Amino acid sequence: MVKINGKPEDIAEKKLSEYLIENGYNLKRIAVEICGDIVPKTMYAETIIKDGDIIEVVSFVGGG
Repeated sequence: MVKINGKPEDIAEKKLSEYLIENGYNLKRIAVEICGDIVPKTMYAETIIKDGDIIEVVSFVGGG
């Protein structure tokens, strides 16, 4: 079980990039933090979601 943006989800041993794409995130317009550490975009495909991870996905929105 992991927590993503405050919601518990039953995901484990999945690549971060796979999860983000499957859930419709635009990889160019987000930032991801896992357990308090920002994950560089270059590491999304190599980062494995592990049981107990706390993940925050922040979308950038234009405007003024």
